Amino acid sequence: MTPRVVREGGGTMDKRRAWRDALLPDDSVIKDAIRNLDETALQIALVVSGDNVLLGTVTDGDIRRGLLRGLDVESPLDTIVHRDAFVVTPEVSRDMALHLMRANGYMHLPVVDRKHRVVGLHLLKELSAVPRRNNLIVVMAGGRGKRLMPHTSECPKPLLPIAGKPMLERIIEHARAEGFHRFSLAVHYLGEMIENYFGDGEAWQVRINYLREKSPLGTAGALGLLEPKPELPIIVSNGDVLTDIRYAELLEFHSRHGAAATMAVRVHEWQHPFGVVMIDGVEIVAFDEKPVNRTYINAGVYVLEPFVLDELRDSEVCDMPALFERIRARGYTTVAYPMHEPWLDVGRPDDYSKATSEYM
Repeated sequence: MTPRVVREGGGTMDKRRAWRDALLPDDSVIKDAIRNLDETALQIALVVSGDNVLLGTVTDGDIRRGLLRGLDVESPLDTIVHRDAFVVTPEVSRDMALHLMRANGYMHLPVVDRKHRVVGLHLLKELSAVPRRNNLIVVMAGGRGKRLMPHTSECPKPLLPIAGKPMLERIIEHARAEGFHRFSLAVHYLGEMIENYFGDGEAWQVRINYLREKSPLGTAGALGLLEPKPELPIIVSNGDVLTDIRYAELLEFHSRHGAAATMAVRVHEWQHPFGVVMIDGVEIVAFDEKPVNRTYINAGVYVLEPFVLDELRDSEVCDMPALFERIRARGYTTVAYPMHEPWLDVGRPDDYSKATSEYM
């Protein structure tokens, strides 16, 4: 039976080479598999043909079941091979592989190329370890939040509690769970309250510094205050966006497409309240009863290459769409990252009530 394959645009596979030690030729016997499992400690052997095409897998459980059926250690390995192995291609990202393994209860996930030749092996215990990521995350937290008055009359919008915890704290904790530990918070309106609350970030086991806007600089302008300029791609998020977006996946997508700037976008649907009549001159040519319009909207989360900051002038007001237009005009690649994760822009009283109720 041909191994089941999952393909999905993603990042790089595990670079460890220990999986090579798990390869067993198809003419092996059971005792060879026992020795292999003992020596590699990977808890799986990959049975391959002469050109490394995966034929199946063998685990300790397969061996024990074979011995219970009356086989012995000299029996051909072919008698116990699990041939319906679940595999992925190298394009499947680390996070997607981890999701598949957890969803299906797998401890191991072979990686094969388009010809089903083994090129890697994902291990649950390795993928579950959160890597430390040095990319800077900048959160725009300087807005006045006029639409949320009177909630924001004495409290900056990012500190408004969502089920007992400031939304900015939820953003930081979500990113920290993915291994990010460096943050810059752009502050202006009641910025001292944000600084007093978070300090240097030690209480959250992260490092936080501040970009202090003397006057509002828009959703991108504060990036011009970054000193020194980061060396790695920068993640930027609005301070009033609550989402389960996977920042690491967003970074991988950005890198894979060779983009100068990436914008997370969401599908927004709007149903026309009336039946639409299409005419040619005065002649009716078609009807569309309450059509649904679908468009992509800016989700307020971005990735920027460091050189993009050169497009910002000192203390210049600039919004993110304008910055994207500038770098597009210079011939650089800008891409959209379609996201499907839960997302809410907490900009209006109704949004704030919804966010609070959902977290509760």
